[in-house]
Parts: sequence; structure tokens; C-alpha cells
Amino acid sequence: MVLRPLVEPMLAQAAESVPGPAALRAGVAYEQKLDGHRALLFAVAGPGGRVLVQTRRGVLVQDRWPDLVAAAEAQLPHGLVLDGELVVWDVEVGRLSFGALQRRAAARARGAASLAARWPAYFVASDVLQLDGQELLNRPYTERRALLEQLFTDHALMAPWTLCPMTTDLAKAREWLETWTDVSGGEGIVVKPLTSRYIPSYRGWTKIRRRGTTEAIVGAVTGTVTRPQLLILGRHDQTGRLRAVGRTVPLRPEQALEVGGHLAAAGPGHPWTGVRFAAAWGSREALDAILVRPELVAEISADRAIDHGGVFRHRLRFQRLRLDASADDVPRFGAGLAAG
Repeated sequence: MVLRPLVEPMLAQAAESVPGPAALRAGVAYEQKLDGHRALLFAVAGPGGRVLVQTRRGVLVQDRWPDLVAAAEAQLPHGLVLDGELVVWDVEVGRLSFGALQRRAAARARGAASLAARWPAYFVASDVLQLDGQELLNRPYTERRALLEQLFTDHALMAPWTLCPMTTDLAKAREWLETWTDVSGGEGIVVKPLTSRYIPSYRGWTKIRRRGTTEAIVGAVTGTVTRPQLLILGRHDQTGRLRAVGRTVPLRPEQALEVGGHLAAAGPGHPWTGVRFAAAWGSREALDAILVRPELVAEISADRAIDHGGVFRHRLRFQRLRLDASADDVPRFGAGLAAG
């Protein structure tokens, strides 16, 4: 069978820590996880063959990545399907930029070339699903990885193609999680069983994001003031304006009681009056939020996926109230995981 879009990518379930010894007996590989956009790249063989780029959700977006398409036509063999991560390099600041990646992903074909010159794209390949027209989904991970590495060697692939770093050494993986994620664009690691087949849409892998703790101001809640369900959090920017930075996962019952005992409904002039909060990243559905006095400080756990503006892209976890701190002690908007 020759693979053509739509091919649903294999997925990973989130975990808090690297799997322990019981999971390791079967043997696993650890790959670095970059903060990019998941994509499948098809170098289609045969008459009318062309390069196709498919998003995780199955949308074909090759018109937005003309630099990658040109590089694939020049360097990649036909009949190849790669799974990996799209990332963008910001030439001006010299680092990976998720904001620039979003700009490019949203661009129409007419403006794609100019954006490519400013923010060149890279494809970080983590798996090969088809090689020389031969589908590889039922091959074990170790075999697919060996073929992927051989592909890079045989074709001397260089930028914009990058081979995702991989190790089978647990100590090395933990080192990556603790130190490599300090680098811009580093998000965590993905753990893959060595014997695993590639099963579309199946969550057979594990992803671990490095997390840290910091503080934010409770500006709104869902549920009720006395029994909140979610906390909507903010930080002041340099002008003193309260800016939303994210929302928590649902509170446990004991957490809701703790927080609800200290919340007070907002009075007139709340800085978020009239603001709508999305139910999820990229969603048009709005939360039914209740504004509260922006005085209570919460300690939160967050990963390092942060927009340049200062918004945490993934949901936050409430740790405890900081009744010993005031809103003035909280890090400013844009400070990321900096402690207050």
C-alpha cells in the first residue's frame, strides 16, 4: 500500500515523569520534543508527483511552506513519507520562534514566500512511514529509526532537514529533560517502545514536558465564587494593566474549598470587564467566567511552552495559595516561569 493523505499521526499521552523500571524492561527510546507543529511530509512518486505537507488534523498546507517544498523536491527521494515537527527560526533574534511559526502556518500562498525569507522553516524528522514507496507502519520502531538514520546518511541531508535526537539511555533522557529544555524551543521528551508499530491516531507513546512553579493573580473563575472549578489567571504588564496568562485544569474538591474561602466577587471597574475567555487554545467557545477581585495570588505549575507575549499555551495546575504574597509580588507579564 502506498501512503497518501489523509494519514492520521500516532499520538502520545502526557505523563508527569519519565516511565519507571517496569516500563523500561521492554526497552524504550527517548526523543527530544520541540515546541513546533506536528506534520507529515509526503514526497509523492509517479506522474504528477509532488510534495505534500499535512497537519496533525489532516489539512494540506504545502502552499504555506514553499521553502520546505523546494528543498524536498531537490533533496528527498520520491515515495517518502516522514513524520516530524515543523519549527521556524527567527533570524533577527537567533532562536526558534513559536509566534513566527504561527504566522507562517496562517499565511496564504501569496505572502508565504516573503515570510519564508524572514522566518525559514525546518523539518525535524522523528519517524519514517514510507521509503522508496514501501509502507513501514508495521515495522518496529527500531527498524524505522535505523531506516530514517540511513536516509539522512545516504542523501547527506542537512538544513532544512534535521534528524530528531534520540537515545536509549535513561540518564541521558533525564539530562535532556532537566537541561535541554532551558533552550528556546525545547519542550520535553517523547518516550517510544522499541518494538512499537506505528498505529495512526493511537496514543501509544508518552510525552513528558518539563514543568516549573511560579505565581499568578486570580482574576476570574468558572463555577461559583465559593466553589470555583477553574481559575483564570493574570499578571500585570509594565504599564500596570492586568493581562490574562492562562487557566488551570479543574480544581480538586479540597482545592476549590481552599480557594473559594478567600475569593471575593469583583466590584466595578475590573480590568477584564467585557473580556471573553476561550474554552481551549484556538477554540471559539467561550468560558462562562465570573470576575473576582484581582488580589489573590496562586502558585501554579506550568510547562515552558509560552508565547512571546507571556501567555502559557498549555493549561496550568494549581498548587496552593500564596497568602503571604500580594499582587505586586507576582512576576510581570512576559516573565514566564520566573519566580515572584
